[in-house]
Amino acid sequence: MLREEMEQHLIGHILPFWMKLKDEKHGGFYGRVHFDLSIDKEGDKGGIAASRFLWSFSAAYSGIKKAEYLEYANHAYRFLVEKVYDHEHHGLFWLVDYKGNPVESQKHVYTQSFGVYALSEYYLATKNKEALNFAMLIFRLIETYGLNKENNAYKEEFTRKWNELPNEKLSEKGITADITTNTHLHILEAYTTLYKASGDPLVKERLTNLVETFYEKIYNKATKFLHVFFDREWNSLLQLKSFGHDIEASWLIDEAIKVLNLEDDRYINMVIDIAYNIADTAILEDGSVANEQHFEHVDLTRVWWVQAEAMVGFQNAYQRTKDKRFLKIVDKLWRYTQKNIVDPRPEGEWYWSVEDNGKPTERAVGEPWKAPYHNSRFCLEMMKRTEGNNQ
Repeated sequence: MLREEMEQHLIGHILPFWMKLKDEKHGGFYGRVHFDLSIDKEGDKGGIAASRFLWSFSAAYSGIKKAEYLEYANHAYRFLVEKVYDHEHHGLFWLVDYKGNPVESQKHVYTQSFGVYALSEYYLATKNKEALNFAMLIFRLIETYGLNKENNAYKEEFTRKWNELPNEKLSEKGITADITTNTHLHILEAYTTLYKASGDPLVKERLTNLVETFYEKIYNKATKFLHVFFDREWNSLLQLKSFGHDIEASWLIDEAIKVLNLEDDRYINMVIDIAYNIADTAILEDGSVANEQHFEHVDLTRVWWVQAEAMVGFQNAYQRTKDKRFLKIVDKLWRYTQKNIVDPRPEGEWYWSVEDNGKPTERAVGEPWKAPYHNSRFCLEMMKRTEGNNQ
């Protein structure tokens, strides 16, 4: 059964890779694993990665109830709140060194959202009230400094003392975006879990607003794609289609809808239409999902997180529609991932990506952007979504 296959992959392949990176001396987890699988014990540790470690081990403990995962979650929690959290000016740093000293002290709303997400998940696993207090504190920072009430959008990048900066961290292709879908998506993801944890009415209000923002500002009702980058007036800046973010958004928005009990056909149809659109436009002959399309150029790199999020997104679409086409897509994509993305080396995990010629990209397999989260969450979600059936 698929559920058992997913659980075995998570506990036998993914989590052991990250567990061996536990830094007993300086806290947290070693910041870099090179492509050759050598560990840089003095690599910088990302604020995003630190949050993703905390989320992953917290969620794994909740899903599997293995005491060992709780120990790792506790270890990740201590590093996040003692070193990555700025106790002077508040919020999470973008990057710290291997000892936990700030290297890049910028406060990015994207990083803060992952802190909220991880701390909320840790609270759900442990009922540690301090963690929920930290999550609510960061939520208030996002709402105080990050929300632009004039255009109902979240800002992106700030100095350590919360003065706004140009959004260099999450812009690309020669433009500097004032608003990104990526940041809004991960605020939505974070607030969904924070609302589960807190039941706070303001969190509910802000999460409801985010779902509406996706429908009205980010989702292109004509093409069924999401826009990616915007100026301050919500004008799209690039003809860019991010296939992975679209299918990830499909199921994350649906999670928010369910948590909020929003019975709104506009939102449900959006979730379903995005999934069909990506199924129609982004799946390659081998069953994998292409990365993105910029104007007419399609990037055929098979990126690890895109495959992971696509499997959850299409499984969610099947649950919404009962269209077995989506199950066939998931099955073929999982077989592709096992054969090509999962690193077969004894100490490996998943490659960052695979090139169109089938060769793994020689890029670090552990670094500030690559940590347990996308693929551990994929396993946990698939375990929940295939419980009690023979898929």
